[in-house]
Amino acid sequence: MARPRIAVWKFASCDGCQLSLLDCEDELLAVADAVDIALFPEASSRMEPGPYDISFVEGSITSAHDRDRIADVRAQSRLLITIGACATAGGIQALRNLRDVEEWKRIVYARPEWIDSLATSTPIAAHVKVDYELRGCPVNKQQLLELIAALLAGRRPNVATHSVCEECKARGSACVLVAHGTPCLGPVTQAGCGAICPAYNRGCYGCFGPKETPNAPALSEHLLAAGMSPATLTRLYRTFNAAAPAFADEAARHDGTP
Repeated sequence: MARPRIAVWKFASCDGCQLSLLDCEDELLAVADAVDIALFPEASSRMEPGPYDISFVEGSITSAHDRDRIADVRAQSRLLITIGACATAGGIQALRNLRDVEEWKRIVYARPEWIDSLATSTPIAAHVKVDYELRGCPVNKQQLLELIAALLAGRRPNVATHSVCEECKARGSACVLVAHGTPCLGPVTQAGCGAICPAYNRGCYGCFGPKETPNAPALSEHLLAAGMSPATLTRLYRTFNAAAPAFADEAARHDGTP
């Protein structure tokens, strides 16, 4: 049986999710034996043409060129998997969606007329059909390996959809929100990071995006009652997954942005 042909693509992003795949190190050798990595510019100069059995896509759509290219990637791919906050929610660059991008270009660039950019940064799923999403900024390499193993075995991936709070309990970490009053998005954020920040007495920043059924309004009311200002609360939701609907809606509810 022929090995599945794999492609890894980059759009607007920092490359961190691709590096998570490379960080698999020893495990990556086993993966490489099970698949044919036909295109992965971050790791190899080999550039084999499609079609591909599985395409992993990092990054958001921020230009007309991106928009055209992702349609081409979709046409060449039997399965398309988005990896990371940029690909699944528009990334931190989606903060520009809240303002006039032409104004930003005038402020940042000496020659703004040279910049070809869409008004928004949007997830891959806003443009083409996506078969599976893997969250995180960056993705967790163990979840990435589990997804690849599941795809090779033809089974459903075992990727958590519960909150970061359950990961805190699993590693025996005290709740920073209850014990110290530290603002934390753990109750509304999908697990996957291993609750790294709370383990070091820092609140969760929501880098894995909203959990499956988040109750962000309830968390917001608790944080406001504890003394957080609406402006600070809005900024808490507007980071890695600012455009994820559950976070975007809750941020807008407290600053009036439509």
